[in-house]
Amino acid sequence: MPMVADALTAALDDEQRQAVLAPRGPLCVLAGAGTGKTRTITHRIAHLVSSGHVAAGQVLAVTFTQRAAGEMRARLRALGAAAQVGSGVGAVQALTFHAAAHRQLRYFWPRVVGDIGWQLLDTKFAVVARAASRTRLQASTDDVRDLAGEIEWAKASLIGPEDYPSEVAAARRDTPLDAARIAAVYSEYESLKVRDDSVTLLDFDDLLLHTAAAIENDAAVAEEFRDRYRCFVVDEYQDVTPLQQRVLSAWLGDRDDLTVVGDANQTIYSFTGASPRFLLEFSRSFPDATVVRLERDYRSTPQVVSLANRVIEVARGRVAGSKLRLSGQREPGPAPSFQEYPDEPAEAAAVTASIGRLIESGTAPSEIAILYRVNAQSEVYEEALTEAGIAYQVRGGEGFFDRQEIKQALVALQRAADRGTDAALPDVVRGVLEPLGLTAHEPAGARARERWEGLTALAQLVDDEVAQRPHLQLPGLLAELRARADARHPPVVQGVTLASLHAAKGLEWDAVFLVGLADGTLPISHALAHGPTVSRSRKSVACFMSESPGPECIWPSAGRWLGRRAVARAVSRHGSSTALRRRRVPNRVRAKPVATGPLPAAGSATRS
Repeated sequence: MPMVADALTAALDDEQRQAVLAPRGPLCVLAGAGTGKTRTITHRIAHLVSSGHVAAGQVLAVTFTQRAAGEMRARLRALGAAAQVGSGVGAVQALTFHAAAHRQLRYFWPRVVGDIGWQLLDTKFAVVARAASRTRLQASTDDVRDLAGEIEWAKASLIGPEDYPSEVAAARRDTPLDAARIAAVYSEYESLKVRDDSVTLLDFDDLLLHTAAAIENDAAVAEEFRDRYRCFVVDEYQDVTPLQQRVLSAWLGDRDDLTVVGDANQTIYSFTGASPRFLLEFSRSFPDATVVRLERDYRSTPQVVSLANRVIEVARGRVAGSKLRLSGQREPGPAPSFQEYPDEPAEAAAVTASIGRLIESGTAPSEIAILYRVNAQSEVYEEALTEAGIAYQVRGGEGFFDRQEIKQALVALQRAADRGTDAALPDVVRGVLEPLGLTAHEPAGARARERWEGLTALAQLVDDEVAQRPHLQLPGLLAELRARADARHPPVVQGVTLASLHAAKGLEWDAVFLVGLADGTLPISHALAHGPTVSRSRKSVACFMSESPGPECIWPSAGRWLGRRAVARAVSRHGSSTALRRRRVPNRVRAKPVATGPLPAAGSATRS
């Protein structure tokens, strides 16, 4: 079918074409950000189907998010609508790992298990809380969430309760509680899921575990499944977990009709159990594999691509050998700038002023993003944008005043105001916040840290207000906080995006401000003593630099302060390695309201 192949590859570059037309069998596509990987793999699938190598219904493509799976299905349907390719391509299944396993388990469960039913847990929180109680562990809400996260990591890593303590020690994993206590809760959690002889509870990791076990242990199930699916495509292969790899291996059996796409230097979910090991060892697992490198970046300007290359070029360890040297294909743009500010409010004011100038010059607010390491950093930028009358939306997380710990803090502060007190306002606030999780030192555990970061930001906001208004009392503070909260909850609009680095994965904007580049924030403080974790944060910086095509990409750094606290912190090692033009801005600059044209009312904020 040479005419079909020509039609499919006409608009591809040489490397993309090589991947699409590679012989049937194991194919590894090493693809940097912006290199057209989704285009390449969908055209690869279309080629395999249209050339008769495999029927569309026998292809299973898996990825990690519903959004990515939906985009892949849409592109396959569009390819199927082309007369030369044929509509059959639209029948290819593109699903997440969990969605695929869910379908398969529902079909095979009665045959494998019998009359015992199963119920899928939407969340494991309640069962984990009960398990903690039964092991006599007094666990707060955040403790339970951290425990659930540890159980998810262990199961994704194929680690049982009995091996958990030794495995976390070997991995040098930062655990929220004593490893032995977590293992006890984990064991009790697994026991509690078996209700009786007629029903069992399954979490999302169990979907994968039971699917793999059904295929591994039942020859008839394996034969039927492998007759149904003959060709597999895995996107973002650098982020597979050992559990997902076990499922993939069960699907494959002794076959090798597999295409994987990924970039070991874009692994950002290691904390969930993801590992680039399977991508790095692909050629060892499949000695006859074809390996294609996509290094032409069509998304970003050469200046942005060069910056990302410089950040990642100092990578160490196993991934160093798989580094891609990207080449920007767009027209040149301005060089990214790196600026230092004395504290985070000054940084936020300067970023907001720059955003105002971009909007005035014609850049749509929806094409501008502020990216940060942790969600608690959003507060100062929400405030600055609100003051300037610039619409914004918080993506992949909650606005500062929507966070649970902040809502609880406001309720507790109101109770303190009702009781009355003559103590100094900062002391009152800290006394109220301490029982909610405000400690002198940063706690272990992701959820506890997020809560601590939010409460710390609130306490420092109070200090900032008192510095400006020394006679401020608790009722006045509450009125100020509520006014700020109300100003950030107008009707839904499209505006500047505020997002954490992880929430921004796979998205792109014309202008990106990567803020808070200070050691202790990026990389985060608990990572500084752990080399591999610092390396992963370097990957995050490089990965998200490539989300900005241009024309302007600015990387400010609150290198002297953390939030509103006077904490001496060095400029992030990830920023200092980029050899950027740097400019120190010593004075606090307050953002002035800017003319926003057709933008909605001041401070319009939404969450998506």
